[in-house]
Amino acid sequence: MSEATRQIARAAALARLHVPGAPLILFNVWDAGSARAVAEAGAAAVATGSWSVAAAHGFADGEALPVDLAIANAARIAAAVELPVTIDFEGGYAGDPARLADHMALLLATGAVGCNLEDRVIGGTGLYPLPAQARRIEAMRRAAERAGIPAFINARTDLFLEARAEDHDAALLDLAAERSRAFADAGASGLFVPGLADERLIARLCAASPLPVNVMQRPGVPPPARLAALGVARISHGPGPYRLAMRALADAARAALLPTGGCAPPLIG
Repeated sequence: MSEATRQIARAAALARLHVPGAPLILFNVWDAGSARAVAEAGAAAVATGSWSVAAAHGFADGEALPVDLAIANAARIAAAVELPVTIDFEGGYAGDPARLADHMALLLATGAVGCNLEDRVIGGTGLYPLPAQARRIEAMRRAAERAGIPAFINARTDLFLEARAEDHDAALLDLAAERSRAFADAGASGLFVPGLADERLIARLCAASPLPVNVMQRPGVPPPARLAALGVARISHGPGPYRLAMRALADAARAALLPTGGCAPPLIG
């Protein structure tokens, strides 16, 4: 089987894993080593988190990580595992649809078969107007079609991150459902709604969205079994795994560096 055929098969497999009521669990990674660890733990697919990737390379989130480095890191991850790989591509490092399509082509050339695309204006304020974001998604879909890869484009809306929790209401949910319909028409494969935690709103969005819904697990969000019952098709963990790993590393470092009896700790050969 050629590499192109394998990539197409992985893209199809990633799409099949998005089942409302039996969600795909993504424990987000940041480099080839963490990707291998998660794959060996039994993951069905591997996904990065942009915050984690940026932090691991010494950058802030929000496309401060240079796009060339983001692409190179994606290539190392895709080469490290046999699973479908989807990349948190933030805003695609471009506002212009044509340039966005170029970046999508570069990303697919790494072997990745999916990506997240935000509707937040990175480096600006607010969200892209719906027609503009639809054109951006269309450009990414056309790039994927030219590459011959049925890529999973996970269209993210920051409506719930931009609004205060007390403003998460039926009107905001209607806006999210409207975006989901427009994103689906533009060629998106899934809808990512970070910040959404209310059970009633999650259930309503899952029922109204033509796209499988992705919720981010964090404090205040229902547990996975409940999210499954609400109709969620994908659960991601965002920066949580990276923070967990760095906390364990810091704890181990403090223990190793703690003097014992006034002497330096022994070296581990």
